[in-house]
Parts: sequence; C-alpha cells; structure tokens
Amino acid sequence: MDVLTPEQRKKSMCHNCSTDTSIERALRKALWHRGYRYRKNYKNLPGKPDIVLTKQKIAIFCDSEFFHGKDWEVKKDKLQKGNNSEYWIKKIERNMERDAENDRRLLFLGWTVIHFWGQEIIKNTEECIRVVEEAIFDNNVPDMLADE
Repeated sequence: MDVLTPEQRKKSMCHNCSTDTSIERALRKALWHRGYRYRKNYKNLPGKPDIVLTKQKIAIFCDSEFFHGKDWEVKKDKLQKGNNSEYWIKKIERNMERDAENDRRLLFLGWTVIHFWGQEIIKNTEECIRVVEEAIFDNNVPDMLADE
C-alpha cells in the first residue's frame, strides 16, 4: 500500500467529484450509442441517480469502490490501520446505509434500481449494458402481456 503525504492526499481527494465521473460518462456514452435516452443526476428521485431511464422507470447508480464500500470487511480492516480511520469508516458506512435507504425508497415508488461498480463499468461496459437491457425487457413484459 502506497503511503501518501498529507499534501499528496489532499491534492488527490480534491479531484474527486460526485457528478459526471469517468465511470458515469463511459456508461452514458455506451447507452447513448445503443439509442437509449436518459436523464443524468435526476434530482426528482431519492438518491439522485446518476442515470435514469424515465420511461422504463430504471434508476442506475455508478458507484466507486472506495466510497461505496466494495468488499467492505476487507477494506475496513485496511482502513483501521491507516490515517484518520475513524472518519473514513464512519463516512463509508454511512454512504452504504444511505444507498440502501435510497434503494428501498425507489423500489417502493416502483422503480428498478441497478448499481454498477466503477471497475465493472470500465472493464465490462457491454455486460453492464446487457443488464440494463434485461431490466428494460423485464419492465416491458407486463405491458406486452396486457396488449394481447
């Protein structure tokens, strides 16, 4: 594990942004090229999803591994050994709680919720698109049955 000086860490952290991240842009670009139109950072829904397909009622979140707690038990052990561990553990656990709360609220409102990890989007964008397309198909099946 690389140890950063406080100055390096500050410079690195100030470049983190909550909207229009590289992983969001990569997924949006792939969706757009497939002909899907969407809203970004949709403020009218709980959690302000990164990408929303309003017609299909699909909310998509592009989650960074660090801030949203991927492999949390392993990462938590590593964080406990680092600087300012209490702050980071509390912050990430609260992010995970908030994600679960927003998912429950969206599901209650009748939305399909999809979460992708950043590396999943970068390394396997086509599989992410396939997941979205399956959700679109699943959401349209009741409509197709009603038309018969």
